[in-house]
Amino acid sequence: MGRKEQGQVRKSVHVGRSGIVRGLILAAAALILYVPLFAGYKARAAAANGMVDSKKIAITFDDGPHPYYTEQLLDGLKEREVKATFFVTGKHVEQYPELIERMHEEGHLIGNHTYSHLQLNRNNGETFKEELIKTNELIEELTGQEVQYVRPPYGSWDKKFEKELNMFPVLWNIDPLDWCSDNVACIVQKVTSKAKENSIILMHDEYKSTVTAALQIIDALQKEGYEFVTVDEILFD
Repeated sequence: MGRKEQGQVRKSVHVGRSGIVRGLILAAAALILYVPLFAGYKARAAAANGMVDSKKIAITFDDGPHPYYTEQLLDGLKEREVKATFFVTGKHVEQYPELIERMHEEGHLIGNHTYSHLQLNRNNGETFKEELIKTNELIEELTGQEVQYVRPPYGSWDKKFEKELNMFPVLWNIDPLDWCSDNVACIVQKVTSKAKENSIILMHDEYKSTVTAALQIIDALQKEGYEFVTVDEILFD
């Protein structure tokens, strides 16, 4: 092959390679422009369809049910489409079974708070266990579901009950001390200022001020992007 012919071959190869390079550059540029547009479209579509990730938080109520205030609370939760967790005493379950049935029907989680609000100590372990079993039976008779979660009064617990009774203790990380204050604004501020994703709020559904504060807390935190869930979603999801 002569020099002229070799030059023509090199030139055609060079042109071919240049064309490929230009094509790759144009494709990369299109991709750079396209990806953010696509991502932005996906984000807008997700927001339009309510798919934006929310921060989960749980609100829990101890010591009930109360014949008047728990009913008010359930009305407010239903209006807001919020699910809560109720740790009930067996004594009140016996007195107000219709409220336990309503909690269950409306999708709230029902946990055990012993029969008589008994605090566990070194000398009453068997009595404490008997109260848990009795309260479980009362709840299960009304709901048809096994009780798995317990809020031990004052947080006193023995891990051996987890294996013996197949129950999980649920404590808390936000406590506004609503049981000793009727200052609604103060209760609301204590909770909203400490709220974080996966927080568990402790309240008591036997006080008028608690019901008012709880619903205000829910309204405020929902505006901040929080989704209220039952404690099992916090503990195991």
